[in-house]
Amino acid sequence: MAFPHRPDAPELPDFSMLKRLARDQLIYLLEQLPGKKDLFIEADLMSPLDRIANVSILKQHEVDKLYKVENKPALSSSEQLCFLVRPRIKNMRYIASLVNADKMAGRTRKYKVIFSPQKFYACEMVLEEEGVYGDVSCDEWAFSLLPLDVDLLSMELPEFFRDYFLEGDQRWINTLAQALHLLSTLYGPFPNCYGIGRCAKMSYELWKRLEEEEDGETKGRRPEIGHIFLLDRDVDFVTALCSQVVYEGLVDDTFRIKCGSVDFGPEVTSSDKSLKVLLNAEDKVFNEIRNEHFSNVFGFLSQKARNLQAQYDRRRGMDIKQMKNFVSQELKGLKQEHRLLSLHIGACESIMKKKTKQDFQELIKTEHALLEGFNIRESTSYIEEHIDRQVSPIESLRLMCLLSITENGLIPKDYRSLKTQYLQSYGPEHLLTFFNLRRAGLLTEQAPGDTLTAVESKVSKLVTDKAAGKITDAFSSLAKRSNFRAISKKLNLIPRVDGEYDLKVPRDMAYVFSGAYVPLSCRIIEQVLERRGWQGLDEVVRLLNCSELAFTDMTKDDKASSESLRLILVVFLGGCTFSEISALRFLGREKGYRFIFLTTAVTNSARLMEAMSEVKA
Repeated sequence: MAFPHRPDAPELPDFSMLKRLARDQLIYLLEQLPGKKDLFIEADLMSPLDRIANVSILKQHEVDKLYKVENKPALSSSEQLCFLVRPRIKNMRYIASLVNADKMAGRTRKYKVIFSPQKFYACEMVLEEEGVYGDVSCDEWAFSLLPLDVDLLSMELPEFFRDYFLEGDQRWINTLAQALHLLSTLYGPFPNCYGIGRCAKMSYELWKRLEEEEDGETKGRRPEIGHIFLLDRDVDFVTALCSQVVYEGLVDDTFRIKCGSVDFGPEVTSSDKSLKVLLNAEDKVFNEIRNEHFSNVFGFLSQKARNLQAQYDRRRGMDIKQMKNFVSQELKGLKQEHRLLSLHIGACESIMKKKTKQDFQELIKTEHALLEGFNIRESTSYIEEHIDRQVSPIESLRLMCLLSITENGLIPKDYRSLKTQYLQSYGPEHLLTFFNLRRAGLLTEQAPGDTLTAVESKVSKLVTDKAAGKITDAFSSLAKRSNFRAISKKLNLIPRVDGEYDLKVPRDMAYVFSGAYVPLSCRIIEQVLERRGWQGLDEVVRLLNCSELAFTDMTKDDKASSESLRLILVVFLGGCTFSEISALRFLGREKGYRFIFLTTAVTNSARLMEAMSEVKA
């Protein structure tokens, strides 16, 4: 069963304009260094660059050779070197070492550094310290919005999560505000804005300031998108920590979807080489199964294979003219569909093999028990066994974090015991990771003698205080208590089901977690849109520790068409998962909305844990 969009669903804006803008700006920057040049690209930027300007476009603008930025001397013989990098200190040291090596050898060349998405003052300082600031010219490629699909924009900034939610570093907020400003310039103002979380609030305020400074640009424009909703990742860590069971999420968890495409290895392609496949709405087979619960995917694909075979078989009784038409019009499409079908069937088989080996059912059962708050002792022993069997350091951490957040912190005895077992099993070098997880509120220990209610009353006193933003660090770890059980009750996140939950005909967003749990982030969005604001959600906002951080801003706009008011841009700060995207697509179909997603990067539980880890895989 594929999800058809309702016939009355609003049209999506055309985001290919963002690609053209980025490409034109990059070409303009490259042409400022006329003549042949070599281009050094940072690894992180290679995939996004490939989606914007492929090698042949770069060659047209006199880029001769391409190199990867890595810590070794450059072998380039060109007279002009261009560096396309993220604004990071280590890149500056690398560029400075090249320039200084040339100086020592008495070579003079031209150097240009293009920072993407923006340049930071600290980078220029490093170039100055290294004595090369006068030798290089610096520019900015403000490329911060990559359309990965018709309804998905990504900033491709995976480091946003760690920088902001762990280090408290606010430098990317400006990048985000600029991106929102660009969207409102291109697609008209957003009449209704909602948001929750400290980062959401700061980004929103900075964005509004940018709008005021350039007053008049969006004035009088018809809004194309009626609502925008900003949401911090730390408002809902639980959803991001769960195993994904919709097809696209599973593919991401198993093979890692990178910048909208995935590398399928020989075990999927059933040949001896890997294949890079773009996963988006243009892949007709994928588009029909991406939001499906995995249990339905096999049935769907085998039905599709039978239909395809029937279409091939039609050619048996054809005369020459019909055959000619068949070959010129249909055959190519059928062959393409055949290729995609065999790939996705291969991917499913590969996922099944891996999941059977890991005993996926048992894992899911434990996760559901944690979400519902049953059999906590059994779940704890399951996690201990997971650690002792050394299944995977990242997986074990994820389960510990899920236990901690759903239980409002671990009791000291459990915390110490799990931590000790983990360090003994996976190595003491993970010690710093525990510090990070605690600081981010992902894996915490209940203070002795703290019953839940005592903590809650402390937190509410703290949070309602007008100086909430100025809470010192000592208190902020306390304020990061998750209150997941209370929120889950209030928002009815665990559906009451009589009998089996029918995954073939889902009835609510919980289907993305096999009917066991409605994603908290999506429920918040649903409730706020229904109520046109936060009225009646005060208790939920308080439990989320966001009393000062939930906002609504509605302008009386008569220009907004009823069509645009059914388009909603959801902005995830710190990353969103494919499960959340599938859940909101489902909600959209139920209510007649269309959701558009903007995220700092697509994430999943493993990426979240890796961002917090001090041990590089």
